Amino acid sequence: MKRDMNLIRLLLLKLEEVELDDEPFTFLDYSDLAIEGFDDKQAAYHLELMVEAGLIDQGGSGNLDNDFMFKRLTWRGHDFVDAVRDEEVWRRTREGALAAGGWSLDLLRDLAKGYIRKKAADLCDVQL
Repeated sequence: MKRDMNLIRLLLLKLEEVELDDEPFTFLDYSDLAIEGFDDKQAAYHLELMVEAGLIDQGGSGNLDNDFMFKRLTWRGHDFVDAVRDEEVWRRTREGALAAGGWSLDLLRDLAKGYIRKKAADLCDVQL
């Protein structure tokens, strides 16, 4: 299965909205994480990639049949989702990555931060 950075972004946005209680972790049903156009198998695969990339913390190891163990987004996960939250920034980030011929997590984050920095400089009329 190929990595889909758009699915990773959408899952991060969804996970960011999860209400956490006082438990050390929660189990999320894959159907609760459904993203239109993607099936549970794709979501599960990408959630595992996100754990490997240090974007999310499971609070332990293992999942149940139809559930994903989730503790929180990591600092890196929050940084990435904050950088690619805006649709316009995400569109331009994808275009830049396609032009560069690469889709690494670090490249996407850096491109998004660059677009945000440029936008802030233009809006505030300052040189960053």
